[in-house]
Amino acid sequence: MLTLGVVLFACSVGLYAAGSDPPEARQIDLTVLDEKPDGSCRVRWIDPYQKRAREASYRCDPGRSDLLKAPEYPDSRGYGWASGFMLTEGPERGNLEDLVEPDSGPADAFLLSGVLLVAVGLVGGNLRALPRVLGVEARLVRRAARLSASAGWAAEDYERAVAAVHEAKRHAVLPRNADGIPGPRLVTTLWVLREAGPQAREAAVAGRRLSARLDGLLDDAAPAAGLRSMLRAGPTARLHAARAVAELRPLLSEAERNGLPERFAQTSVDLLRGQDADRAALAAGTDFAAEPAAYRHLLAELTGPGPAARPPALSPRRGRRWHRRR
Repeated sequence: MLTLGVVLFACSVGLYAAGSDPPEARQIDLTVLDEKPDGSCRVRWIDPYQKRAREASYRCDPGRSDLLKAPEYPDSRGYGWASGFMLTEGPERGNLEDLVEPDSGPADAFLLSGVLLVAVGLVGGNLRALPRVLGVEARLVRRAARLSASAGWAAEDYERAVAAVHEAKRHAVLPRNADGIPGPRLVTTLWVLREAGPQAREAAVAGRRLSARLDGLLDDAAPAAGLRSMLRAGPTARLHAARAVAELRPLLSEAERNGLPERFAQTSVDLLRGQDADRAALAAGTDFAAEPAAYRHLLAELTGPGPAARPPALSPRRGRRWHRRR
């Protein structure tokens, strides 16, 4: 419809351009013999081509000064004065030019039809795009992406800490009492998990489950992340995006209500305390000397055959941009 409107508009412009030019005319003085309030008047002028005075009905300017109208105009016969245009070429030369605009016929019809079709096409196209625009939930998708990344980081950090314990256990053992010399690396890795507490493992398990669930929903909700992607998406993708967004909204509300983003962030901070090796080794040695039994118990939990010994296995992280860790 928009294309058809543009075509009709172009046809109207072509008809106007191809129309014949009006004949030449020159301005002359008119003697107003009779005039009505609406500007209808009868005038007299000298026709130089027929070499005689002529009279005809004319449309005078009713807004001109009263000094140019009878009886104010200084004419001994009581007539008024007006200005008009006389044709100077063609078969109508000598006649007064009709100041009423001629009917352009098809050009006007094409112009009106083209403008209406262009307007309808633009409005209709925007109305069709409106549901796509309303389906954009960029802020919601960004919140879900940040939560998924935070949950994944917490699970990865816990898995890395447990893996460090397994690796250290291959090279050292814990003494049976505080008088023995423990392997500093093993004690340090255990100290990190001991400082993080049991809530670290709970946060890691919850983070792994939540991240896996959010990843699937974020894949479907990807078109809703921006206006451009939503406009480019097909009907099926937009339907899946709407369903995914509907599932993300209560999931995010529940996670934020339970304080999961803060828990994940705190877990990652707690598990990264061992990066300062000197301080961590000193604190771990002191803590081990005070409670060696607690360390042996923790080591048995982490490296034994039970489920607590197995770190949460993470699915491979996808290459989506919102999973890049700062």
